[in-house]
Amino acid sequence: MIGIVNYGAGNIFSITAALKRLNISYGMINVPADFEQYERIIIPGVGHAGAAMQKLLDSGLSETIRTLKKPVLGICVGMQLMTDYSEEGNADLLGIIPLKTLHFEDRVKEKVPHMGWNSINFDENCPLFKEIPNNSYFYFVHSYYIEHELTYGIATCEYGLPFSAAIAKDNFWAVQFHPEKSGKFGEQLLLNFNEL
Repeated sequence: MIGIVNYGAGNIFSITAALKRLNISYGMINVPADFEQYERIIIPGVGHAGAAMQKLLDSGLSETIRTLKKPVLGICVGMQLMTDYSEEGNADLLGIIPLKTLHFEDRVKEKVPHMGWNSINFDENCPLFKEIPNNSYFYFVHSYYIEHELTYGIATCEYGLPFSAAIAKDNFWAVQFHPEKSGKFGEQLLLNFNEL
């Protein structure tokens, strides 16, 4: 069963709608003790990384997230929260994966935010992308990106520059795109996460 971290900074409806379509059971995590009820955890997120981090701190969930040993999937801002730092709000984040979240502005000539469908290139041995063809398209909406880096980067996207479309470390996995809005390949990724 998947637990969704409900900290007031996520688009919970689109995630729950996708899980319902896939017949994946889920529940909400509102307080630290709730983590014990679930085998896998999703950290959603939309909006401002600094504000989202503050909500995690205020809710008391941040310390528990850092110590989790079960599979965790961060989505969009949920991915950015796993990094050390974001230029959005000049904020220190969870520090699970030692990367930085940077702003596209002044670094690319393309329109910001990066919004719409874009292809990604990934490590084909990665279990998160099982049964998904390489260079498949996923749906993105973001103005901030995680620096491109090969130690933790498991998928790359190009938007004026290469950036990390997905990262992983130990039991922590994260994607910048929205699998719940990415059609059959996004749904396959959620099914794959449910099998990790």
